[in-house]
Amino acid sequence: MKILLDYLIIIIFFPFIFLILFFVSILILFIDGAPIFFFQKRVGKDNKIFNIIKFRTMKTQDDNFDYVDVSQDKKRITRLGFFLRSTSLDELPEIINVIKREMSFVGPRPLLPEYLKIYNDTQINRHKVLPGITGLAQINGRNNLEWEKRFEFDLIYVENKSLFLDIKILFITIYNLIVRKDSKQFNETISKKFSKK
Repeated sequence: MKILLDYLIIIIFFPFIFLILFFVSILILFIDGAPIFFFQKRVGKDNKIFNIIKFRTMKTQDDNFDYVDVSQDKKRITRLGFFLRSTSLDELPEIINVIKREMSFVGPRPLLPEYLKIYNDTQINRHKVLPGITGLAQINGRNNLEWEKRFEFDLIYVENKSLFLDIKILFITIYNLIVRKDSKQFNETISKKFSKK
């Protein structure tokens, strides 16, 4: 049913999704230049590594993008990039990952491979399901949450996953984006790096 829901959303909203993808691509190309997309290795279900695809929101550099340097990221983000992140439009190309069954619309956010070695025995269970474009942590604070709280929401989802929960999370996500109920969570567009305490 989860697969059916994912593909049903894509089929129903494909014209709308395509128009946004096209329009944002043109904006990035003319305002920030090429490349339009950003690829980065992330961890999926059963700890499998895949390349996530997003709209580029930062100035380009030759560094290894698989390593997170938050201080540098804040300096590199463009004005258009900030807008795309705050509205979550930068995540839209991940629909390609959903089509390839590397991701789902709902699930724990896919994180960097470097985090695998510092998860505890409980946190690693977040990878028992497909990662998502949105999830429980995203509708409950996004980047303003401490990592332990994010993982707590991830594990609640893993233990209680259902079609009803997915639909509920999707509706709350859309509602939050439209009304921007908590503007602070949308302004914090860059996540702190996860480190073992």
